[in-house]
Amino acid sequence: MIEIHAITFDAADPYEIASWWSRATGLPLEEGARPGDEMVMLRTKQDPFVLFLRVPEGKAVKNRVHLDVNGTEERSRDQEVERLVGLGATIYDDLRQPDGTGWVVMLDPEGNEFCVCRSPAERGQ
Repeated sequence: MIEIHAITFDAADPYEIASWWSRATGLPLEEGARPGDEMVMLRTKQDPFVLFLRVPEGKAVKNRVHLDVNGTEERSRDQEVERLVGLGATIYDDLRQPDGTGWVVMLDPEGNEFCVCRSPAERGQ
């Protein structure tokens, strides 16, 4: 068995995109992170952590791996989508259904796809 240690995103500006994800998720930046750093980590309570790593090339195609995030007890999926748009994300594909199921595919400020799904309460959990 192996353990997943990190989920890594290629980034043009690791500090800026990690800061955006920190605001989006509430996860703290690693202690000592600074603008211009080649790698910036978001600290989770346990592995895997989220790592942003500077690469020279820009994003050219759809991500093969992406994060799915949920609404919370305080915010529904739709409220979370609006909050993330306010932080600078964009809606890429809206797959919400009339019966309340579905999700929204969004892009972070560097164009990385992620999905916003219903909160546990909206799923009846």
